[in-house]
Amino acid sequence: MSEFQRWEERFAAPGYLFGTEPNAFLESKAHLLKPGLKALSIADGEGRNGVWLAEQGVDVDTFDFSPKAVAKARELAKARGVSLKTQIADLFQYQWPAAAYDVVAAIFFQFAGPDTRAAVFAGIKRALKPGGLLLMQGYRVGQLKYGTGGPANPDHHWTRALIEQHFSDMSSLDVAEHDSVIREGAHHVGMSALIDVVARK
Repeated sequence: MSEFQRWEERFAAPGYLFGTEPNAFLESKAHLLKPGLKALSIADGEGRNGVWLAEQGVDVDTFDFSPKAVAKARELAKARGVSLKTQIADLFQYQWPAAAYDVVAAIFFQFAGPDTRAAVFAGIKRALKPGGLLLMQGYRVGQLKYGTGGPANPDHHWTRALIEQHFSDMSSLDVAEHDSVIREGAHHVGMSALIDVVARK
């Protein structure tokens, strides 16, 4: 089964795999947002983070490679009474626009491994306007001991050194490493090894 088929099958199940509430790290940064900003939520799955951003008055574009996930994102936006510009697109073939967004939200996209993530990180930076804000969370090396979500391949997990290697050219970079309990649907539940990134271009 291909990766595409695997995710299509998962998203075909009733309900929302990771719930309908936003990622807790993203929600904690609400004070950095204001109405009228333009945001991109990458690999947004069923839309929980993009919809929350729209609820903050932000103009939101989202994409995911799963048509079933994007359909659910549209349904969630409609149910919440917000507007969401959705697109079906593969993260690894996405055409990153130059200096187009005030905010990029990048939450748990760790199917990007060592051979692909450098291009994704570069695309994220390209898409941000000067002064634009990156809000990114992922699993740290060490997540496997918890088994509470994320990829089984440890090479897909992040370290502070990896983040600093790729984002040290930002005008500001704040990296926080912590072990915390998360509750996101049925698939991200329990103590987790996390790394948070808040950066300005």
